[in-house]
Amino acid sequence: MGQPSPSTPTPDTPDDDPDRTDHTDHTHVSDHPDHADRTLEALGLAEAPRDHPLSYPGAWPEESGLLDGDRLLPLTRRTFPGRVPVLAVGSNACPAQLRHKMREYELSSPVPLVRVKVTGLEVGVSAHVSGLGYVSAAPFRAPGHTRELFLTWLDPAQLAVIDASEGVTTPTGAYDRVLLPATDFRIEPESGEPLDGVHLYVNRRGVLHDGTGTPRRHPGERPLLTELLAESPRLRELFGSTPEEFCTRARGDLRLCAAGTRLFAEEGRTTASGLEKYARGQQTGSPGTGASLSPPLR
Repeated sequence: MGQPSPSTPTPDTPDDDPDRTDHTDHTHVSDHPDHADRTLEALGLAEAPRDHPLSYPGAWPEESGLLDGDRLLPLTRRTFPGRVPVLAVGSNACPAQLRHKMREYELSSPVPLVRVKVTGLEVGVSAHVSGLGYVSAAPFRAPGHTRELFLTWLDPAQLAVIDASEGVTTPTGAYDRVLLPATDFRIEPESGEPLDGVHLYVNRRGVLHDGTGTPRRHPGERPLLTELLAESPRLRELFGSTPEEFCTRARGDLRLCAAGTRLFAEEGRTTASGLEKYARGQQTGSPGTGASLSPPLR
């Protein structure tokens, strides 16, 4: 099935494309005499998990930056009025994965990625098997716990693309996008004031637990799959006995992935993320934040 492309914002609208380095206003991007060494390849950020499932969640930047095509440029600011702040807990913080998602819909506008300190969340394991060949990350509530994540600031077209990639726009998709209130979660950008609220993708099926009912933390794809396969003979029957076999069998086989997802529930390996209440009563998206798109193959 063909995938419709979102309408690309016009360049004369300031909020649509505030970070272009060819604008006369360069206040959002640090001066840099030579950006040639800022390519994703040079920075070790060019490998996308969609192409290398065992690398999930992919390489994250060491600092905040502006993803502009094949380059990750320095930033001088940490907030972007007119854009939607969306917290990334998995491959959406990987520049190569983001680059692929935007190109899939023919978008070329830059994406700011801002490093933030988050209190109240931890990164767990999604209770589903992705058609891209891995078991992805999903957040769970962890009161008092603080860790660093990345915040993507998305324009309406970019937001529609990420929503589609996470299945928000379909009844059978894996995630809902919710708004986390500042009263329950503290989001602190580098050298900035805490934000009033941010968006987050929450898995509709919950997260996997560690055997005691406590949400399992995502340790990276290879160790995760090694653990999951060792714990379940039935999972090995479906996906093989090694992480490599798992990824090879799962990749592109949506029927097999659905069977693996059902098995997680049948074996009692899932639990609530503690974030479900934020999805109840919320619309998919927010007024004016972008059109709905058909999702790519997942």
